[in-house]
Amino acid sequence: MIILGTNSVKTAGGFNVDNSVRFNDGDSAYMHKTPSGAGNRRTFTFSAWIKRSGLGAEMGIFTAGADANSGQFFTIMFTDADELNVQFYEGGFQDLKTNRKFRDVSAWYHILVAVDTTQSTAANRIKIYVNGTQESSFASSDYPSEDWDSAVNNTEIQQIGVRRNGSSALAGYYDGYIAEAVLVDGSQKSNTDLGEFDEDSGIWKPIDVSGLTFGTNGFYLDFKASGNLGNDANGGTDLTEVNLAAVDQTTDTCTNNFCTINPLVNGIQRNPTLSEGNTFLTNTSGAWMNCMSSFAASSGKWYFEIKPTLHGTSYVHAGIFAVDDWQNKSSGYPNFGGTANSWSYDSDGNIVNNDENEDTNPDTYTTNDIIGIAVDLDNNKFYAYKNNSLQISGGSTITANTEYYFGGMGYNSNIGFNFGNPSYANTSDAADGNGYGAFEFAPPSGFFSINTKNLAEYGG
Repeated sequence: MIILGTNSVKTAGGFNVDNSVRFNDGDSAYMHKTPSGAGNRRTFTFSAWIKRSGLGAEMGIFTAGADANSGQFFTIMFTDADELNVQFYEGGFQDLKTNRKFRDVSAWYHILVAVDTTQSTAANRIKIYVNGTQESSFASSDYPSEDWDSAVNNTEIQQIGVRRNGSSALAGYYDGYIAEAVLVDGSQKSNTDLGEFDEDSGIWKPIDVSGLTFGTNGFYLDFKASGNLGNDANGGTDLTEVNLAAVDQTTDTCTNNFCTINPLVNGIQRNPTLSEGNTFLTNTSGAWMNCMSSFAASSGKWYFEIKPTLHGTSYVHAGIFAVDDWQNKSSGYPNFGGTANSWSYDSDGNIVNNDENEDTNPDTYTTNDIIGIAVDLDNNKFYAYKNNSLQISGGSTITANTEYYFGGMGYNSNIGFNFGNPSYANTSDAADGNGYGAFEFAPPSGFFSINTKNLAEYGG
């Protein structure tokens, strides 16, 4: 059995999305451009695939207009209660806000907002589709007046990954991944113009949108150019990136969903402080913080790396933890290597299981060392590497027929987790045998990065 986020395309074939951009709200990252001339301000469509990292805070996905109190302001955002909200200003703030909450940080969502204010029926002026299905249950349902002119496609700032507040200040930075961002100027598109249901699985998936007519101020961001992430693949004016770098381009996409750390599946008492698309732990709290993966597996051969960038006054652990052991805990916090069905390689030079050190004398490790963990769930073996040097000849024997999370923990230590999409720059960007992932060191032969395509092929 494998645990995957919803709406994860797991099989090969069809249209593949190669890249996304990782927006880190702590970096105040976003993109923007201001059109030189007006397009169609009444009829337009915005579409993007998104994978959230943070929850419980306002986050802008797409915004047009510099001042939230202006008469043409328009934004697509998440509320601090995790509803999807299309907000605009027409004599006051107006909201079309879903009842549905969007709290799955392991899943890719397709968000499509199609607008045509020339429609005589109010409910047809804004249509919201999520994963191919039109939303119909709303906590608030305001619609613009007929023939209302928005700031979209106007000579006002257009932004991805942020919104504005009433004093024109930037606010609500997006935290997570965005792929296939599209703005169509002059047409209210339907769901099937930008995606389709997989005929075998029924999962909503992307299609090739490069042939769409994007209109005067429309754009298509495929994020394939690492040196120009705001490149308009349709040939229009590029968006300017702010606080984004080449390392923020990832291969975690809606057609190959990579494992991250899941903030909803972590310590009962001590949840981690995560950033960089849930791939980086910051911990100066004077307490242990543990990090569990967004995916779990009970079969296959898997590889990931960690890189401590700050090694504190105690240990760093990297390893595996049985799903049932975590779920059966009623107090305390999951301690990697602290149960009968968890194993870890700690920075003090121990392989730990059930709070006992195996007598194998592995190396200690510290800041900027690369620790590789290879887990063979078919032959029940746990392997640890320091800077590509195997620490346990023959590996440690682990419990058979058990489902495991991947991850680790640290005390006063900052740790980068790399399941194939690192938040830090490697010197090699080595892929697995299927060509997926970007690691400092190549995974051992037959071991794979943890993503939905590999899990579908090898995870059982």
